[in-house]
Amino acid sequence: MFKTLKDAWKIPDLRKRMIFTLLMLVVYRLGAVIPVPGINRQVINSMFAGNAGGLLDFFDMMSGGAFKDFTIFALNVYPYITSSIILQLLAIAIPKLEEIFKREDGKKKMAQWTRYITVVLALIQATAYSVGFFNSAIIDKSFLSVVSVIIVLTAGTAFLMWLGELITDKGIGNGISLIIMIGIVSRYPRDFGTLIFQVRNGAVNILEIILFLIFALIIVVGVIAIQEGERKVPVQYAKRVVGRKMYGGQSTHIPMKVLMAGVMPVIFSSTLLAIPQTLAFFFPGMASGVQKYFSVAQSPGVYIYTILNILLIIFFTYFYTSVQFNPYEYSNTLKENGGFIPGIRPGKPTAEYLNKVLSRITIAGAIALAFIATIPTLIFSFTNLNINFGGTSLLIVTGVALETMKQIEAQMLMRHYKGFLK
Repeated sequence: MFKTLKDAWKIPDLRKRMIFTLLMLVVYRLGAVIPVPGINRQVINSMFAGNAGGLLDFFDMMSGGAFKDFTIFALNVYPYITSSIILQLLAIAIPKLEEIFKREDGKKKMAQWTRYITVVLALIQATAYSVGFFNSAIIDKSFLSVVSVIIVLTAGTAFLMWLGELITDKGIGNGISLIIMIGIVSRYPRDFGTLIFQVRNGAVNILEIILFLIFALIIVVGVIAIQEGERKVPVQYAKRVVGRKMYGGQSTHIPMKVLMAGVMPVIFSSTLLAIPQTLAFFFPGMASGVQKYFSVAQSPGVYIYTILNILLIIFFTYFYTSVQFNPYEYSNTLKENGGFIPGIRPGKPTAEYLNKVLSRITIAGAIALAFIATIPTLIFSFTNLNINFGGTSLLIVTGVALETMKQIEAQMLMRHYKGFLK
C-alpha cells in the first residue's frame, strides 16, 4: 500500500488529486468542530451522559463526533445517502423513472434530483433535532432562533454533499465514502482513550482486549478477502478477417467480483436502521422504546437490530450489484463484438449463465459481509467494551480504504499504458 502511495506521489497529476483530497478532508474536519450557535453545551453533555447515550452513539460515531458536539456537520451526509437509496428504489419500482435515468443525461438528472431530496430530508431531520430531542439545549427558544439552527444544520449537510462530489470529480476516491471514513477514523483516538481509562479502572480485562483485537483482525482480513475475491468467466472472441488482416481469436475472461457492491450495503443498512432513532428525536417519548427494540444497547434490541441488519445487507448487496452489473446488457455487448463463453450460446443463454454465476457468488459475498458486520456487534454487546459499533466502523473504514487504493492503482495503470503507447 505504502509503495503504491509513494509511486502515485511521483506522478504530478495524481499528486495534485491526492493533495486536493487531503485538503478537502481537512476542511471537513475543521467544520466538524464549529458549534451550532445558540446551543447550551452543558445540556448536550448531560444528554449524552444519561441513558440516551446508547441511542445517540451511532450518530456520533458516524459523524466523527460532530453529533455529540452538535456542530454544523451534525447531520453528516446521511440525508444524501438516504435520498440515493430512495431514488434507486423508485427507479426499480417505476419503469418510466428508470427510462429517464438510462438516457444520455440520466446520471446528471439523477444527481440533480438526489441533491433536491437531500435538502428536503436534511430540513426534516434538522427540524426533528431542533423541535424535538435537542430543543431543551437551545438557549433562546424563539421561532427565529429555532429556524436559524435548522438552517445551519441543513446548510452543513448541503456543504458536505458539495464537498463529497468535489472530491469525487477532482480528487481520488468516492468523496461521500471518504467523508464517512474520515469521520469514523477521527473517533478512534477518543475510543482508544476510553479503552485505556476502562482498563485502568478494571472495567475491561485483558481477555476482552484480546477478543477485540482478534475480531478487528478478522474484519480487516475478511473485508480484503471478499473484496479481492473474483470468479473469472472465460470468454473467447471469434476470428474475423478485415481486408488482409485477421482480428480476434484471443481468449480473455470476465472478472466477476464476489462483492461488487463493496461496503455500500453496510452503509445503506446502517442508514435505514437509524430511521427509528431519528423518529425518536421528533417524539422524545419514543426514545425508551426505540432504545429497547432498535438499539444494540439493550435486549431484545440487539437481536432485532442484528436480524434486520443481516437482511438489509443481503438485500442491498443484491440490489447494488444489479445496478452495477446487468447480465443481459453484458451478453448483448459480447455478442456484438463476436465474443462468447465456451459451451454457452450467445444471447439469452449467455445472459442466463452470467446471472446464475452472479447470483451464486453474490449470495456468498452478502452472507460473508453480513457475518463480518454483525458478529462483532453481538460480541461487543456482551462485553464491557464501549465500542458498540466497532464491527460496522472497522468494516466501512477497511472497505473504503481498499476501494480508494484500487482507484489510485487504476489511475497509475492508465497513465503507464498511455506512456507505453507513446
